[in-house]
Amino acid sequence: QVQLVESGGGLVQPGGSLRLSCATSGSIFSIYGWYRQAPGKQRELVATIFSDGSTNYADSKKGRFTISRDNAKNTVYLQMNSLKPEDTAVYYCNAKTYGPAGMYYWGKGTLVTVSS
Repeated sequence: QVQLVESGGGLVQPGGSLRLSCATSGSIFSIYGWYRQAPGKQRELVATIFSDGSTNYADSKKGRFTISRDNAKNTVYLQMNSLKPEDTAVYYCNAKTYGPAGMYYWGKGTLVTVSS
């Protein structure tokens, strides 16, 4: 059974940092992504990391967010720095299995609140 479990969310002051983790099990994944959904808004892509370690970021996240993966631990991370109130959202982990018919899976999300 495939599981994606996010952790690391919480309340942080503007300008602060958080590191999100997504521990996966039940399969091996080629692509990981972090998405977020703010209240009243659609879910949006934050960052993606591929099996070769290459990354892709939504324009507004470049320079503040860093996605990384530890293949030995089947875990993907999102380091978030210089957080702003508009970064408040539920952050979701997404993972795709290998192959052209790869399947996508989602975690249940972790809430990040940026507020003073």
